[in-house]
Formats: sequence, C-alpha cells, structure tokens
Amino acid sequence: MNPRATISAVPTQSSRLFRRLLSPVLLAAAIVTMTGCNSKEAQNVVSGKVTMNGQPVKGEVVLVGGGKEVPGPILNGEYRVENPPKGEVDVLVRAQPGMDVKIQAPPNVGSIKDGPALPGADGPQAGVAPPAKYAQPGNLDKFTVKGGKQKHDIDLKP
Repeated sequence: MNPRATISAVPTQSSRLFRRLLSPVLLAAAIVTMTGCNSKEAQNVVSGKVTMNGQPVKGEVVLVGGGKEVPGPILNGEYRVENPPKGEVDVLVRAQPGMDVKIQAPPNVGSIKDGPALPGADGPQAGVAPPAKYAQPGNLDKFTVKGGKQKHDIDLKP
C-alpha cells in the first residue's frame, strides 16, 4: 500500500482553521437571511394625492390622533405619512413655512439652480398652496387608519 495514497481521518491544522473561520460566516448568513436584512421600510403608511380644482397641492399632510401629530411632505401633489397614529384621525393639509419665499442669489455667487436639491425633490415643486382653513381640525372628513399600507386621496375646496 502506498503511504501517499492513504487518506488520514485526523484533521490537519489548515482544515481546523477553515472550519473555525467558516462557522461564524455561516451563522451570520443564517441570521441575515432570517431577519430579512433589517429593512427600514415603514410597515404602516398612508399615502395618496392632494388636489384642489384638479391641480396638485404643495405643503404637507398631517394626521392627528391618539395624542400624536405625524406629518408627511407633499411632493408634486403626492404625500406619504409613515407610522401614522392608528384609529380615527383628523386630516390637516397645511403650507410649509416659507414655501412661497423666493430666494435671490447675491451678486457673483452663480445660479441657485446649480445648488443642491432638497431630498426627494426633482426641482421646483408644482402645486398650489392649500387654503389656511385646512390647517385646522374639522375641515376635512376624519379618516380611520387600520395599519399596513393605505391609500387616501384628498380633494380640497377653495
């Protein structure tokens, strides 16, 4: 019998090292797989369109209930409120402070359009400002938040 052809059942130092390194890697992979990579997407979301006379509205939607006020920005007539209070809520639509303020660049600074954009914005936001009365409770129908992902469109009257 050729001694070189014999397969040893005794683990070598390199195979022990390989197993020692592989075990934590496999354990980490199993944990990541079971937890779903720790997704940060909100589980409860209310979203929809905000219009007035068929035009998109700009500002923010605020859902008020259970002692909480949870706002969500309106971008190009569409809003998204993450983790709103559950149950019956008041719906408010309000202008964001300073949203109609025009900014002019000082001389020799360059164009404002070359500056950084707001997160989630693709340039100037289209839309009309909501009437001030919608910033107060009772001017829109209440809405029931059940949890999960819900659609709720809002049509304002001037």
